[in-house]
Amino acid sequence: SIHLQCYIYDDDVTGREVADALKDAAVRGVAVYLLADGYASQVMSRAFIQELRDSGIHFRYFEPLFRSKSFYFGRRMHHKVFVADAFHALVGGVNISDHYNDLPGQPGWLDFAVYVQGEIASSLCMLCWKTWFNFSTVTIKSTRACKPTHECTLPAGSPLCAVRMRRNDWVRAKNEISASYVEMLKNAEQRVTIVCSYFLPGQIIRRLLKQASKRGVQIRVVIAGPSDVKIAKHAERWMYDWLLRNKIEIYEYQPNILHAKVAVCDGQWMTIGSYNINVISAYASIELNLDIKEDAFCLSSEKTLEGIIEKDCVRVTTDNHQKSRNWAIQLLRWSSYQAIRMMFYLMTFYFKQKK
Repeated sequence: SIHLQCYIYDDDVTGREVADALKDAAVRGVAVYLLADGYASQVMSRAFIQELRDSGIHFRYFEPLFRSKSFYFGRRMHHKVFVADAFHALVGGVNISDHYNDLPGQPGWLDFAVYVQGEIASSLCMLCWKTWFNFSTVTIKSTRACKPTHECTLPAGSPLCAVRMRRNDWVRAKNEISASYVEMLKNAEQRVTIVCSYFLPGQIIRRLLKQASKRGVQIRVVIAGPSDVKIAKHAERWMYDWLLRNKIEIYEYQPNILHAKVAVCDGQWMTIGSYNINVISAYASIELNLDIKEDAFCLSSEKTLEGIIEKDCVRVTTDNHQKSRNWAIQLLRWSSYQAIRMMFYLMTFYFKQKK
């Protein structure tokens, strides 16, 4: 079986390539389930969807706009996960779109996913089934389908990684990714490197960032230079004064749009997935991350991020930040920050948490 669940699925070159691969699998007799968010993927044409279904692919939207029995406008399925045979899995921030794919003359946005095998893939398979059934009862047949098809074998001497699945879905009282970031910032001893596409931390994370910095922890935040959401970028820059006052290093990624969501602590453990450090991921969206603890892998990941910082980023300092603004720019940034806060409130004030 194959499960593919994503926030954005575009009917473009990349979307067609992935669709062709899914169709080929369906023709071979593989049960294929494709779940796309009902808001972000609503541009998929009826003809394209019909092609998928005609080839034997099971397709549906998660919470289609204004056609859901339990509709929450701000509660979108933001996670991105692929599982094959309850054994192979990919989790990250990558949607199915040309934006995330390196095409001729069109480099992809910066993003990451992690490939895993073993028990964690079985857990991810079960999560996919639960999401497919909109978190209602999962059938016995589906549960059986989440048993791995074969055992995981590693090359001699390869270390095992401790991996745990982490979810956020406030409506269903899931706050695990938020808890991972709290744990990371509370326990950091030397350094934390955060890469985040839309970085607007709430009060709890701001307090923990400040406390960690006071303890002498080096905190590096890599965020977008160019942004696909202009208002979010202006709002982020409104926070730069606070970050700089608290000795938090800011780096803006320059070559393209940054869409990644990953953090590494002391080169020992990391979290990666769909979760942005902002109130929308914390309290509205359905998110999925993997926490990974294994020194060699996490240290290698940290060095990859350091290479990006060194090669592709511009550091924001107090001097260059002050030179880049005037009263009009500051007003724009403040207004953007307040507008996003108001937008979040309007999207979520009527949410009710299920027990």
